[in-house]
Amino acid sequence: MKARLSAGLLAAALLAAGCGSDDGGGSGQQAATTAKVGLITKTETNPFFVKMKEGAQKSAQANGMELMTAAGKFDGDNASQITAIENMVAAGVKGILITPSDTKAIVPAVKKARDAGVLVIALDTPTDPQDATDALFATDNFKAGELIGQYAKAAMAGKPAKIATLDLAPGITVGQLRHDGFLKGFGVAEGDPSIVCSQDTRGDQSKGQTAMENCLQKAPDINVVYTINEPAALGAHTALKAKGREKDVLVVSVDGGCTGVKAVQSGQIAATSQQYPLKMAEDGVKAVADFAKGGKKAAGYTDTGVTLITDKAVDGVEAKDTAFGLANCWG
Repeated sequence: MKARLSAGLLAAALLAAGCGSDDGGGSGQQAATTAKVGLITKTETNPFFVKMKEGAQKSAQANGMELMTAAGKFDGDNASQITAIENMVAAGVKGILITPSDTKAIVPAVKKARDAGVLVIALDTPTDPQDATDALFATDNFKAGELIGQYAKAAMAGKPAKIATLDLAPGITVGQLRHDGFLKGFGVAEGDPSIVCSQDTRGDQSKGQTAMENCLQKAPDINVVYTINEPAALGAHTALKAKGREKDVLVVSVDGGCTGVKAVQSGQIAATSQQYPLKMAEDGVKAVADFAKGGKKAAGYTDTGVTLITDKAVDGVEAKDTAFGLANCWG
């Protein structure tokens, strides 16, 4: 009886230690394989963030992690993102990947998560200040804007420019970086008289159309339109077409979603700077996995790449055609 009891206790002890488990590892390995990583996006519906979630799921599976996801109800919904951070910290995540909707207002919640030992990585959009997170995995948004600015300048071939900028919204770093990059690429400073109209669109197609209509009322001779993203660009195209101006106005944009690349292919947009949300999320999850398994912390900025996409290449600006863009697009 005693022998049977001792054997039973030994078996129980071995089971508690994790010996003979399906993963073949000890308790430390099992904890690593079940580590949690959180992904918080601005919205659930934007194809950019849908692709980002796909990349996170793929990378979490490859790295043996459990993925938790959350999103704002709309772009700019800071309250939902704060709640998501708090819920994920309470659930014991090792790291959180976030595309902040309000780059300043999210900072206190990010600080609390980091103080609790959670690795926080911004994807796509840096916080303000950028070092409020441990790391940033993102497109170089300034470079993205600069590329389309350089393209637009070359495409105008010395013709005097009347520029409309259809921007994002005040205080959002990604919008400001793209705007500033475009101006640098085009070779003009903020306030230059060639910039005849600037309107915010929040990256929305209908707001882009309204903004373009307002700009055309203010300055009917606009011949260059910079847009924060392709939905805004397509809205602008609708307004231009209604005025019979779609053929003689150069429209450039940023994002590289499949709909946007097709709009470049059809001539609605002259060129766009393509970014890669799937890679941002894949690399971000891998960084959290490295932290969970060995304590290695990602730090600083990692450029996830940007490519100018156009079927009307210009001298001096490196670009790929829409065949490449469609092979690497999202949405």
